[in-house]
Amino acid sequence: MHRYRRPQLTRLVLCAFLASTAIGRADVFSGPFSWTSTGPLVSPVPDAQHPIISMKDPTVVYHDGKWHVYATTGDSTGHWSMAYLSFQSWDEAASAKPYYLDQNPPLRGYHCAPQVFYFRPQKKWYLIYQSPAPTYSTSDDLGKPETWSPPKPFFRGTPSSVVEDWIDFWVICDDSHAYLFFSDDHGRYYRSRTKLENFPNGFDDPVVIMHEANRFDLFEASCVYRLKGMNQYLCFIECLGQGGRRYFKAFTSARLDDAWAPVVHANSWQTPFAGAMNVKAEKGGALWTADISHGEMLRDSIDETMTIDPAHLSFLYQGMDRTVSERNYALLPYRLALLRAVPVGAP
Repeated sequence: MHRYRRPQLTRLVLCAFLASTAIGRADVFSGPFSWTSTGPLVSPVPDAQHPIISMKDPTVVYHDGKWHVYATTGDSTGHWSMAYLSFQSWDEAASAKPYYLDQNPPLRGYHCAPQVFYFRPQKKWYLIYQSPAPTYSTSDDLGKPETWSPPKPFFRGTPSSVVEDWIDFWVICDDSHAYLFFSDDHGRYYRSRTKLENFPNGFDDPVVIMHEANRFDLFEASCVYRLKGMNQYLCFIECLGQGGRRYFKAFTSARLDDAWAPVVHANSWQTPFAGAMNVKAEKGGALWTADISHGEMLRDSIDETMTIDPAHLSFLYQGMDRTVSERNYALLPYRLALLRAVPVGAP
């Protein structure tokens, strides 16, 4: 269903095969990883009411013959909101006209960092976002952003177990439960869950499942996926490395309610899951961005299982021009670009 040319076999699949041959398991997911990046594919499109300077934090699904992207927008006044755009192929992404979600009256105000998926048990689309608490809206039509319902929080207030902050919320489901994962920008990674039949209600008190003393070693922008054909889940989390540049560490687990183990060769600035050390420009020359930051994998499904195919990895991410010297985070001019896993044997 993807409109880009898929790699035949990625390095990670080869490593998985070698590891399974060595120890008799078929569910091993390991590095090293290597990627190529396009230049910016989605850039801000300001208008009279929206002085947009940044497009970031994308979530993406392929449905009914089109890519559907929801993303955070940042404007010149420091205001955060969201936008929607759709297109048939990535070649058309740059010309896609955005719909700004604050045109939907209930979604005016501070809402950002979206995640979108189809929840099969209810036959509804869910948009998860930060307001700043974890919040959701529902719709019957992914392609009609004006139909998202008014925001509803997952929790009444902030749970006492949330120590300092909570940002960048992510929902994924297994056969029995829905799980909510999030970070706090202080080195903690949290998990909460509710029974599948109770979703979106009934989430229990979040618990810390990973913690780093250096807050930049486990920072924000996590994604969690089910790996198709493997008895594993993949989690990757944005960190800050050399010079404050952003990259991702990866972890795996056999269960969403179990511990997470670092992925070999994908857990440091020098050997990241995705970062400046293992991403090259698709067309050669210098990579357009110094950061590989908040984004989402192109999924193998649209539903709540958040399934990806480890043989065909692509990642829609945010980056920015290397020459930018702006120190105010709200004014950083992020753009969206696409990473593709490098086939084995490619130069």
